[in-house]
Amino acid sequence: MFNVTKVADNRLDIEFGGKLDADEMKLALDELSSKVQGIEQGLMLYRIEDFALPTLSALAVEFARIPEMFKVIRQFKRAAVLCDKQWVQTISELEGKLIPGLSIKAFDMVQADQAEQWLNS
Repeated sequence: MFNVTKVADNRLDIEFGGKLDADEMKLALDELSSKVQGIEQGLMLYRIEDFALPTLSALAVEFARIPEMFKVIRQFKRAAVLCDKQWVQTISELEGKLIPGLSIKAFDMVQADQAEQWLNS
């Protein structure tokens, strides 16, 4: 499952769960690319439940679109990640340190209010 909702002119909420195959990854990246149109200094709230690594074919689809995804990421300044898996939280925050101009902070699922406050601060 991968759902992208544009909740404000500069904000996307993304829900992710389960395992994506190549077709689902393509649809997910297409949806993300279409919803980011016009966003500047954007905010993202990721909800990640039941995370499973994508299939190898899904990863190939994602890697083929890395240049496009870097352009998408540059449209955002903050991302809050809600997930109960500590290793996903750690990798998310590490990713934020590697991408210039993007701050990423991870929270447990029960900390949705704190994630919203941080995202909007």
